[in-house]
Amino acid sequence: MLDPTDDLALPFQLESSHLRGRLVRLGDALDLILHQHAYPDPVAALLAEATVIAASLAASLKYEGVFTLQAKGDGPVRLLVADVTNDGAVRAYAQFDKDRLGAGGNLLGKGYLAFTCALAGADDRYQGIVALEGESLAEAVQHYFKQSEQVPTGIMAAASRDAQGHWRAGCLLLQKMPREGGINVETSTPDAEDWTRAMIVMGTCTPGELTDAGLTADALLFRLFHEEGVRVYDAHKLRHQCRCSQTRVESMLRALPQAEVEELAENGVTTVTCEFCNKNYIFSESELTALYARGEAAHPP
Repeated sequence: MLDPTDDLALPFQLESSHLRGRLVRLGDALDLILHQHAYPDPVAALLAEATVIAASLAASLKYEGVFTLQAKGDGPVRLLVADVTNDGAVRAYAQFDKDRLGAGGNLLGKGYLAFTCALAGADDRYQGIVALEGESLAEAVQHYFKQSEQVPTGIMAAASRDAQGHWRAGCLLLQKMPREGGINVETSTPDAEDWTRAMIVMGTCTPGELTDAGLTADALLFRLFHEEGVRVYDAHKLRHQCRCSQTRVESMLRALPQAEVEELAENGVTTVTCEFCNKNYIFSESELTALYARGEAAHPP
């Protein structure tokens, strides 16, 4: 199997302890996401962690649609959003208060962490919400699984920027798998011992190893878990891809009152900017008039 270093989600299993995991590495895809907005380094690092964590969680699910991680707080970073499609398209953005970034402390502050899985072709969506707990996003995710899903989960994430200014991030996730026959993994003594040992071994992984371009994913997993009988499966490729389009923006505008949209115009031009990829969609006054006319024709009163 080819072992690329970046932009992949690598599933694996520890044979001796019946644990499953995902190792995610993001390189060029993440670098493009962050440089589209020229985020300050503290914001970029936090968004990088959110993005690689979202990719790790998405890789552990079987779904057709979009998985979204959203963190919202009262700190200098007001909002983080990262989403991943089932075929590996990743995008993300952050909202922040530049004047408050130098204050130190937790960038997100108090707030909540939400996970949403919107299934293709379905109106319903699954969503889980938990209070932001801990000193990092990874700790908040662990808190979510402990409180909401009751699935023992260990997760660690790291992001770094090299001397050339390129961003990379890595995330390692481990979870208990249910035994056949309904055996309770929480109360089984051997499982508890296996879990504790795996968490200790996982804790030896450094942030530098998670983001080291010279250390392949296979090599890192072997270094950590070779005594556990680690089995690695085929990697899933990840890429940056925004889902905005002219058609989507036009549909969004038609859903708003025309007068309200026209109030946003400057010098007769209305500009809509995608928060994810920072692309501008520009509409003249005549184009907006024609747009709403088409909408009325398609949906007569």
